[in-house]
Amino acid sequence: MEKQSLMAHNNLVRAGVMGGNDGILSVAGIIVGVAGAGQSLGAIMLSGFAGTLAGMVSMAMGEFVSVRSSHDAQQKARHSQEEALKADYDKEFNFVKEKYQGDGISEELAQQATEEMMKKDPLETTVRERHGFSLKSEVSAWGAALVSFVTFPTGAALPMAFMALATPNLRIMATFLAVLIALLLTGYMAAVVNGANRTKGAIRNLISGILTMVVTFLIGTLFK
Repeated sequence: MEKQSLMAHNNLVRAGVMGGNDGILSVAGIIVGVAGAGQSLGAIMLSGFAGTLAGMVSMAMGEFVSVRSSHDAQQKARHSQEEALKADYDKEFNFVKEKYQGDGISEELAQQATEEMMKKDPLETTVRERHGFSLKSEVSAWGAALVSFVTFPTGAALPMAFMALATPNLRIMATFLAVLIALLLTGYMAAVVNGANRTKGAIRNLISGILTMVVTFLIGTLFK
C-alpha cells in the first residue's frame, strides 16, 4: 500500500509540474506575441486570460484522457493474464523463469525466484514481466486532471504578472527573463520527477521557451 501511494503521489507531482510548466510557456508565448504586435496592455492581458482558460481545460482533459487510457490498457492486461494463468499456469511460470534467466540469473536461482514470486502474487508477477508495468502503480484520472487544472493558471500567472507590472518599455524583456528563469526551475523539477538528466532537462526546457517566445514575438511584429 505504501509503495502504491508513493507511485500515485509521484504521478500527481508529475501532472502538477507539467501543468505549471505548460502554463508558463503557453501563456508567455501568447502575451509576448500580442505585445510584439504593439497592442495595449488591456489586449495583452485579455489574450493571456483567454489562453489561461483554454489551457486549464485542455490540460485537465488531456491528463484525464491519458490516465484513463492507461487504466484501460492495464485492465486489458490484467484480464488477459488472469485468463492465461487459468488456462496454462505452467506456461506463464516458465515464461517468467526464462525471462529471469535471460537477464543473467542462473537456472537454479531463476527457478527459486519464480517460485517465490508466483506463490506470492502470480497475476502481479506475470503482468509485470509480460507487459512491463505494475498493477499497483495506478493514479487517479480525476486527481491528475484536477492538479493540472490548478497548476496551469498558477504557472500562467507569472508571465502575466511581469507583463502587467513592468514599465511599458521593459514589459517584453522582463517577461522574457522571468519566464526563462521559471522554465529552468520547472525543467529541473520535471527531470527530478521523471528520473531524467537534470541539467539536460532544464536546458531543454529553456531552449523550448526561448524558441516559443522568439517565434511568437516575431509573428506579432508582422501585425504592427
